[in-house]
Amino acid sequence: MTAKEVTQAPEPRQRFHEIWRTPMTQILLISFICFCCPGMYNAISGLGGSGQLNSTVAANATVALLAATAASALTIVPPVFDLLGPCACLLIGGWCYPLYSGALLCYNHTHNSAFVIASGAILGIGASFLWVAQGAIMVSYPLADQKGRAIALFWVIFNLGGGIGSFISFALNFHSKSGTVTDGTYVAFIVIMTLGWLLCSFVSPPHKVVRRDGSTAGQPPSYRKGNVLSSVKRELSNFVVALRNWRILLLIPAFFCANFFYSYQQNSVNGATFTLRTRSLNGAMYWIAQMASVGGLIIGFLLDFKWLSRPQRAILGYVFIFVCGFAIWGGGLAFQRWEDNEGRRQWLDFSDSRTFIGPFWLYFFYGAFDAFWQSYCYWLMGALADSPQAAAKFVGLYKTFQAAGGAVAWRINALAYPPLTQLSINWALLGAALIVAIPTVLSITRSPEIEGEVDGVKGETDDISVKERTSYAERF
Repeated sequence: MTAKEVTQAPEPRQRFHEIWRTPMTQILLISFICFCCPGMYNAISGLGGSGQLNSTVAANATVALLAATAASALTIVPPVFDLLGPCACLLIGGWCYPLYSGALLCYNHTHNSAFVIASGAILGIGASFLWVAQGAIMVSYPLADQKGRAIALFWVIFNLGGGIGSFISFALNFHSKSGTVTDGTYVAFIVIMTLGWLLCSFVSPPHKVVRRDGSTAGQPPSYRKGNVLSSVKRELSNFVVALRNWRILLLIPAFFCANFFYSYQQNSVNGATFTLRTRSLNGAMYWIAQMASVGGLIIGFLLDFKWLSRPQRAILGYVFIFVCGFAIWGGGLAFQRWEDNEGRRQWLDFSDSRTFIGPFWLYFFYGAFDAFWQSYCYWLMGALADSPQAAAKFVGLYKTFQAAGGAVAWRINALAYPPLTQLSINWALLGAALIVAIPTVLSITRSPEIEGEVDGVKGETDDISVKERTSYAERF
């Protein structure tokens, strides 16, 4: 072998590493991780009662899950993220998903509700690690003009997991008459979730991710020194500073609403109205709606529309969500009045096509609206924070209030409030959140604030020089 050949031999491997460490490759990786873990979890929860005949146990487990997420996403996860980075956080959180599916499999045979609720609480902590890391990667790794596409790409692949998982359940339970999914369904979910956990080990840290303009996505995770206690205190102080930023403060109602409607849609609409196999079909289409042209792709296109400035895109996205939201929930009101008059439970099957088609499309567009709402929240956070550490703080705040809202909603559902009451609460909160967010939407500028802080979170912009950041931002 000649000296020249020896010199050229590493080039393919070097090229692979260059591609692997681009922002979009990392977005693809985190998307497939979420496809396998929370995507399959969504498939289970989308069945109504997590596939169980008695939905109360699943509702209480979800309350425990979301309460644990709300507590840990604000206090524990951000300092761990700063100290260890996204890869470690994903590994800490990923194993909790197959644990929860295993608890549901156990419940099929033992009816041990305590194990299901405890695993839900553990999953809540794990999910906060996974989602804070995912959010930081998604909104901080890409450049400003790629964030809408990054969010759309993630949303498509992530919700493909929920769709495929629901189709798996649909196939395995097509002839089931029991109202409870089979053991094989849970086993399939456990295997896929475990695969997603293993993929977490391939995530690159921010300082090794190189953007199109040559800048890195952030600093090494270990750049912070000190013990865990001082780190927790520092992060809590940073969150207080972030909350002083009125733009973030006015987005908190939108964060609170981000998962609020799941309990009503999954238990009171899908779980209460449709047969088991039809619930599986609806669940698949709910998540596919979030990835199809009516969900993640449309909102991603609008938020990256090149012929508009960033402030104009912010207003366009807001108007789109406002109009679609009121149209979809208006249809939901008509459905709920009709369903209340029917007075039957788990009766509607897709074989009754004439009756099924209307409720089916409503549930489909419920899924699309979920993509609209959450993608817009992520886009606004991306407009307010351009470093992984700042993004992690905002995403931690987002997940905290999102989980708190979800916990309240699932508790309302577990207490068996009338479905029409739950719908009214959902619609009123969504409308109020949109009104409160108007000043923040109107305040979005062409370039992020650079003067030593990222929208209230100080000391987080030194990963890219001020000159580089200003030069790039002025182009958009």
